[in-house]
Order: sequence, then C-alpha cells, then structure tokens
Amino acid sequence: MTKEVKVRFAPSPTGYLHVGGARTALFNWLYARKYGGKFLLRIEDTDQERSSAEALQAILDGLKWLGLDWDEEMIFQSKRVELYRRYCQNLLQEGKAYYCYCSPERLEEKRRQAQKEKRPWKYDGTCRALSDKERERLERDGIPRVIRFRVPEGKTIFQDLVHGEVVFENDTIGDFVILRSDGHPVYQMAAVVDDALTGISLVLRGDDHLSNTPKQLMLYEALGFSAPRFAHVPQILGPDRKRLSKRHGAKSLTEYKMEGYLPEAVVNFLALLGWSPGDNREKMTIDELIDAFSIEGISKKSAIFDERKLEWLNGQYLRERSSKDLFKDVVETLRTHGLLGEEIDDQSRERVLTTIDLLKERVRKLTDFVDLGSYFFQDPVAYEEKGKRKHWADPAVAVRLQAVADELSNLDGFAVDEIEKAVRNLAGRLKIGAGELIHPIRLALSGRTFGPGLFELMEVLGKETVVRRLRKAIDYVKAQKEPNDISVKAS
Repeated sequence: MTKEVKVRFAPSPTGYLHVGGARTALFNWLYARKYGGKFLLRIEDTDQERSSAEALQAILDGLKWLGLDWDEEMIFQSKRVELYRRYCQNLLQEGKAYYCYCSPERLEEKRRQAQKEKRPWKYDGTCRALSDKERERLERDGIPRVIRFRVPEGKTIFQDLVHGEVVFENDTIGDFVILRSDGHPVYQMAAVVDDALTGISLVLRGDDHLSNTPKQLMLYEALGFSAPRFAHVPQILGPDRKRLSKRHGAKSLTEYKMEGYLPEAVVNFLALLGWSPGDNREKMTIDELIDAFSIEGISKKSAIFDERKLEWLNGQYLRERSSKDLFKDVVETLRTHGLLGEEIDDQSRERVLTTIDLLKERVRKLTDFVDLGSYFFQDPVAYEEKGKRKHWADPAVAVRLQAVADELSNLDGFAVDEIEKAVRNLAGRLKIGAGELIHPIRLALSGRTFGPGLFELMEVLGKETVVRRLRKAIDYVKAQKEPNDISVKAS
C-alpha cells in the first residue's frame, strides 16, 4: 500500500461501549496491526449536553480491557470547534454553503406533512436563493441561523470495500446542515475535517453510516480533500433477526466484564461477528486474528449474535488457563460478591486454588465460581427443595447425619481417603448404601444436589466447617414439625 494505513474509532461519549461499537473498534485495530498502520481514537463529544465523563471513562476502560491500544494523541472534537467553523466559513464564502433561517417549528411541520403524504422528507431549499435584502432583514431581526451545504446535482458513486459499487441520487438528499445555530458542527462536517487532517486512509464502520457517506464525499470534494476508502460492516442482529438489543443478551463491555467474561474470549467472539478467516476456525488468538484479518473476509450479510457461543468460547479460554493464572481474576470475582475479604491468608489461598481445580471443567464464566462454588466460602443460606424432598424426607436422616458428624469429629486426619473410608464404614455399620449418606451430606454441606466430588469438597472445607454445617442441617431437619411434609412441599 502506498499511502500510510490509518484507521480510527470515533465513539460519542453519550453511553457505554456496546457490542456493535466494540466490534467496529476491533476491526479497525486488527486492520491497523495487520498492515503496520496506525489506529487512532477520536472522541466525538461536540454534543456537550449528552456527553459525560462517566461514559467516556467506560469507553476507554472497555478498549483497554480488550487490549485495543491506540496510536498518537487522542482527539476530542469539543476542543476543535473553531477549526470546524473556519471550514464552514470557507464553504460559505465559496458559495458551496449558505445561511438557513428556517425555524425548527417550520421544518417539523414540513416533516409531518411529508409523513402524512407518505413521501420522504428533505429540505426544500427555502433559504437557498434568498436575496441580499431578505438575508439582511432576517439578520436585523436576529433570526437564528444554521449553515447548510449546497448539494450539487447528479449522483454520488463510490466503491464500498464490502458492498461494492454504491450509488446515491443527490436530489434525494437535500441540502443538509453543517453548522448548528449554536455554532457547533454536525457530525458530517466534523468527521470529514478530522478524517482528512489526520490522514485517515480507510473509514471502516457499521452500515448504519452508509447513508452518511454521500454527504461526506460531497464535503471532501467541496473542501478540496482526498477522500479515504470506505468499508461498511453489516449490522449485528439477534437470533430472531431483529436489531440487536438487551433482550438478546447484548450488554456493555462493563457488564460482560462484571459477568465474568475474559477479554481474550470477547475479542475472539467479536472478531467472528460478521467476519471469517476463510476456514472453520472458531477459537483464535489475537496474533492469529491479526494475521488472518482482511476486509475481504467481512460478510455482506448481517451477523447473528449468539450469547451461548460467547459462553462456550469463554469456557474454552478459562480451561486453558492454569489455576494459578486464574487466581487473581477469581479472587476479584469472589470479593465483588462478598465471598472473600481483602486479606487472604495461606489457607484461603489454597482454598481458592483448590476450588478452581475442582470447578474449572464446569464453569463458563468467572461468576460461575460464585454460582457453583459459593459454599466453598460460606455456609449455604438455603437447601434445594428438590434435594430436601429426595434426600431428607426419611425420618432417619437426622440420626444418620448426627452419626456422620460424630464419626468425622473423631478422625485424626481429614484427607480425602480418610473421609471416604469413615463414611463408607459408617454406612456399612448402619446397614445402608453409601449413597444414603453421601447425598444427604452433600445437601447439608453445599445446599445442593450436585457439585464436585464430595470427599474432595469435605477435605477443602476442613473438619470444623464440615461438622458445623452437618449440625446446622440436623437442626434444620429436626425443626420440621412433620419431617415427611418435606417430600410434598412445592419447589
């Protein structure tokens, strides 16, 4: 490529970074890294009323979490307003733009009329040919004004790198505003000036911006700038093929992080939303993504968002990591959910590592360590209704659990083999199957009917905790006025 590769991601800090924006950022970043170019970050914050520092920080945190580092200094459009005004004035002086004094009320009325007549609305050019006297009168009266670009006749044709040749009839567009009455530029104008002055070689963005492209190409030509190439990526849809929304599971990156997704899994997932490496690979490292990425691999069809695939990918990445590598992330997750304090002693550290070992093959998200393993760190606050009906309905359960607690209290050691031997020997003496002790014990210790190996769990919890939880469960069972009622309670 003869021209330096420069791409950009240009979010507005009016909300959090969501799936669509994150994918756009990732595609641009991959393209820049693939061709040894630069990835610029521009903050489109000219709408000061809707922009917020909180949203900006969330966007920056999201990009950093994904590992999408940017080159050169970040650009804030709010600091370049005078620059945009100068270019608007240049167009005004050259007759390529004009002042428009039409009130918002008048324009809204014309929009409603067009809607009523079921025809597309465009500005009718009322102020396009005002005489000098009419303009002077409006200025004397202090009528607010905007600057509109004078759309030329003809067609706007360009080659989109994803969609191929795209043609727009200029007479369907209408003269559009480039500078608002408050002196702030509209998106089209600011974006063109910034892309031109920073040397952007490719504008890679969602196809919801496709209709903006002819306006921007007109501005490039009118301002005397060389236009970049364009590539518009089809939108992301939910499984029902409707526009992606929260009801499909789409969330902000902040939420994905809080829910326990790993950044490398999210990057992998986003990359495959509307792009393919040309083979059947689904799990790819960041280096593999950079090496394989190309505009040609972007689909012309909309991508379908499937959160189950993201969960699957995340589980794959979790299982690839060693327990020691996962330790920091799991500790942070457990702390967030109140299961660990700030100080971690050697015993707590070993418990966390063992918990990871026991659950890693079953989890898909970091928060699954909380959902599936909270009982490693705190006593169960409730017992599964199904488990109570199935394993605690027998009136002899309390007596059996008491026998288990007494047996375990007398053990000198508390290793897996010693615990298992004690429980199985006790079952033999009671003339019952080992399962008739194992299942009630599991429910007493975890509040659940499933989980990792029971004897491994008991070793991790330690004798004191195991005996205490057994006695708590015994008290619970005894407190039932009619133990057999447990078997008929609604779940």
